[in-house]
Amino acid sequence: MKQIEVLLGSSVKKPARWSDMMRHIHFGYVGDLHDIEAMDWPDVKSALRKGFYGVNEAVPVQVEDLSTLVAARPTGPITTALAWSKIDDQTFERLLFTLISDTPGYENPEWLMQTRAPDRGRDLSVTRVVQDELSGTLRHRVVIQCKHWTTRSVSLSEVSSTKEQMALWPNPRVDVMIIATSGRFTADAVTWVEQHNGNGGLPRVEMWPESHLERLLAARPAVIAEFGLRAH
Repeated sequence: MKQIEVLLGSSVKKPARWSDMMRHIHFGYVGDLHDIEAMDWPDVKSALRKGFYGVNEAVPVQVEDLSTLVAARPTGPITTALAWSKIDDQTFERLLFTLISDTPGYENPEWLMQTRAPDRGRDLSVTRVVQDELSGTLRHRVVIQCKHWTTRSVSLSEVSSTKEQMALWPNPRVDVMIIATSGRFTADAVTWVEQHNGNGGLPRVEMWPESHLERLLAARPAVIAEFGLRAH
């Protein structure tokens, strides 16, 4: 169902009993299974089929039921190549701010500095909330360095210098440092980050290259449209 939800995206209206079916899946009792089989899935399946098999469908569809596709076990993420060149540095930061503002599990987002200001590696700040049934609620302070670089990769020196600049930052402590780029990372940078995290170095460093951002935005077509990132 999560895969179907990704395909539908955020701009497509869900079938009438979609929320009922997701609730029944969550609880998972025998009565819930009966309701899914008798009421939820028939309604959802009918609505999905209407979208897939329109009278003006331009592409021939060779399957009669989604179960045929599921049985084939297709693999691979659903991603969309985005036109990063259509936006500037400030719009790239605004895009990331939109992501952390609208995503569940993140709270108190802040846009800290002017674009290209000497910000000591801080562009955005947010609190990541982790729910654990045994330990309770954990909150981690996250800072995000935004690099809208479409023609070059983020190097080892840029990653390590950003991490070292954190000694200049005031409390509270930063738990996670994210470097988000519309480009990629060099091999040396990737190796350094993997070793740093593997040795338990603080803060933990996360790399968000273009492929990761495209994966995130694939489930948010409305955001792609808002920022005009659709490649034509």
